[in-house]
Amino acid sequence: MKAKITQVKADQDYRNDLSQRTLEFAIRLIALVDALPKSRAADVIGRQLLRSGTSIGANYREAQRAESRDDFIHKVAISSKEAAESEYWLELITQTKQLASRDAENLLIECRELIAILLSIGKKAKANK
Repeated sequence: MKAKITQVKADQDYRNDLSQRTLEFAIRLIALVDALPKSRAADVIGRQLLRSGTSIGANYREAQRAESRDDFIHKVAISSKEAAESEYWLELITQTKQLASRDAENLLIECRELIAILLSIGKKAKANK
């Protein structure tokens, strides 16, 4: 019984860590968008990135309160799709050199890690269905 309780605690810690990680990602993303140059292109890219990047954590948190396993799987899938869209916008920022700093590249790395984690969670949830 103690091993099961320990596993439940570890699962809760992992979920909390991912919730915190997605929140920190969104905070860093907001700062990056604020640092973009003032241009029409940067404005459009920034708005799109803000929408997709801040919804990763919001959808993951919704998944934690899912009403069923199917609902959980669906919300995690939405979160991973938003992460993939954020990856696109971050790639666009880095390849068009919208910023001189490495902030976008670092966020791109973090975004790719989040995608891998979310896809793994989704696959495991489907397998255990």
